Amino acid sequence: MKLSKTLALFSALLLGATSLATLPSLAAEHDGEQLYPLFSYRTGPYAPSGIPQWGGIRDYFNYINEVKGGVDGVKIFVQECETAYTVERAFECYERFKNGYAGAPVAALFTTSSGFDAAVSEKARADKLPVVSVAGGREDAVDGNVFPYQFPLLFDYWTESSIVIDYIAKQVGGYDKLKGLKIATVYHDSGYGRDTIEPLAILSKKYGFEDIQIPVPHPGEQQQAQWQQIKEAGADWVFFRAWGVMTPVGIKTAARVGFPADHIIGDIWSGSEEDVKPAGAAATNYLAVSVYSPGVDFKISQELKKDIIDPGKSDLKDTSKFGSVYYNAGLVTAIIYVETLRTGHKKFGNRPLTPAEGEWALEHLDITAQRIEEIGATGLLSPLKVTAADHEGSPAAKIQQWDGKAWHPLTDWLNGDRALFHDAIFAKAAAYAKEKNLPPRDATN
Repeated sequence: MKLSKTLALFSALLLGATSLATLPSLAAEHDGEQLYPLFSYRTGPYAPSGIPQWGGIRDYFNYINEVKGGVDGVKIFVQECETAYTVERAFECYERFKNGYAGAPVAALFTTSSGFDAAVSEKARADKLPVVSVAGGREDAVDGNVFPYQFPLLFDYWTESSIVIDYIAKQVGGYDKLKGLKIATVYHDSGYGRDTIEPLAILSKKYGFEDIQIPVPHPGEQQQAQWQQIKEAGADWVFFRAWGVMTPVGIKTAARVGFPADHIIGDIWSGSEEDVKPAGAAATNYLAVSVYSPGVDFKISQELKKDIIDPGKSDLKDTSKFGSVYYNAGLVTAIIYVETLRTGHKKFGNRPLTPAEGEWALEHLDITAQRIEEIGATGLLSPLKVTAADHEGSPAAKIQQWDGKAWHPLTDWLNGDRALFHDAIFAKAAAYAKEKNLPPRDATN
């Protein structure tokens, strides 16, 4: 009996030693690759907006890895982490991958939650890990002097507010005709939804329109009272800052109270096929701000179709989503990430980048119109130039309209009145720096 126990103990120890001996090889399994932690939400009320995005991201990375041999020879290693769009689970994912995984370092963390973007600021600073929010994030993080590790790239909700007001002004005959108009903002009652309250107050003061703010509690399945309030107030236009199920519910409710769809302008996260198709005929002529142009006529889309979609290699289970607004949102995110790595490789060599090198690459990212054409993304992505002082680039968007079957752009890229908000945004950053007692940073290239 004792001998059996001794043999069993010896076997266990031997097995343990064997396992320990294999740990170094397991830990280095993805040595030489670049880690991309994909913070997903394939579950929960916002899954319909997330699933096509992850398809666009993964499909482009598969294309880069399999067809192009990696980014300058460096393969991208994706590790997906389900957050269900909760801040708590996003932090769990952050801790899991902030130091890399299986030998693959992380150069920058591309997030997918406005709430997490705001909450992670101090952690990112302490860990010196660049956090990127494409077309989202905290607007004051545009100030690289105060937020060296956060990058709200490509677009922000303040610029979106000015684009919406600019479009309305053009429809009514000029900015002077805005005076006396009633413009209501129906917003998702969250950090994301409340982000336009301040810029709209500034715009209202400048142009003289009545600024009506109406919150809708998450997830927005009941909106009768809000749209009745809009009708009774005699609102002329509605800026609809919804998300998920809130969008089709709002569009249908607006139709029930008799508010015209062609006077509702949706947010960039309220202007996808997933937002309008469930609303049926009520969505016809509905408008939306568009950062991610839908369609499959782009050269890069045709490459993906040939090499990824048609051979059955897509992350999409439903390939009818290929070329949709949210799929192309993921595609744009993936393109920006790959171009960030290319920028870093030019300085540090063709190898996986560290967080410090990723930060440098982001602060020197310059995706020109010529480079966009080379990628095959002309019309899909607007030019993007980031500096150490400006962590956003040149925000731009289009206004698009749903005809009942497809989205159609009504404008070219619009830049909004970013200068109008400059002082207010940078004052917010300065206030944050004072509150946190942050040392000044000379953000120069």
